[in-house]
Order: sequence, then structure tokens, then C-alpha cells
Amino acid sequence: MDTSSKHIFHNLDAKALTSKNNWPVVAGVIVGAIILGILSGYGTTFMSSNEKASKTKMADGSEKSADAISSAGILDKETFKDKAEGVLKEGGFEGEGSFHLERPGGISQNVYLTSTTVDLTQFLEKDVRLWGATFDSKKAGWLMDVGYIEIIK
Repeated sequence: MDTSSKHIFHNLDAKALTSKNNWPVVAGVIVGAIILGILSGYGTTFMSSNEKASKTKMADGSEKSADAISSAGILDKETFKDKAEGVLKEGGFEGEGSFHLERPGGISQNVYLTSTTVDLTQFLEKDVRLWGATFDSKKAGWLMDVGYIEIIK
């Protein structure tokens, strides 16, 4: 058997590799890689944002699911000196606040709320106690920036 005629390695034809006929294949591979990169990045971001939406980071560093949250924010009674209790509802008063606290005594006793530290939407329609800082308002009777909120049990 003549081993000189059978080679494992073959010489490549350099002209075939640099041929102008290969550019559509190369361009297709590059475009495909870019599209796969974008889709995998989007998928990863979407999956991690859904995971974050179902959990809330608490002030002590622990995480709780949105269904199990009973309080949120920063309990700093020097900064957030004012306290109120009632049922949290959506909607402000003539452009002041995004939420309000319904309290006994009618609409004149409502506290209109904003918050720079707490996502109040998690506490809608719940009986809550909150601490905040009162701000001057032009239309609302009482306007407060909420720093800490807890569900009253």
C-alpha cells in the first residue's frame, strides 16, 4: 500500500477562500450572530426584570415577594416626623399627589401623597399606617411625601 498518495491534510485553495462569491455567506453569518446576540440580551433582560418585579428589596437587605409585603420604606422618624392612618387609594387632588389616604371624617380629612422612597401601588386598597414629611400645598389640605408605610393588621 502506497502511503504517499493518501494524505490526511490537504492544501486549501487560497483563490476559493478569497473569492467574491463567498461574501453573501460571510455577511449572513455576521448578521445572524448580531441578531442572536440582540435576542439573547433582550431575553435575559426580560427574564431578570420579571424576577425583580415579583420581589421587593427590604430596608434590611432581605427580599420578600410582592404578595407577602407588609411594610416598605425607611423608618427614619427624624426625617419622616408626620404620621397618618387610613385606606390607601389612587389619585391626588388637582395635580397634587398621586395617591391619597382616606380617613374618617370625609374628604376634608384625606391626606394626599407622593413618595420618593416607596412604591405605594403595592398597598392600594389596604388599611395602612405611614410616616412622611408634610409639604406646602396650594390646593390639597395635607400633602405628604411618604417615607415608610406598613399594613395595619
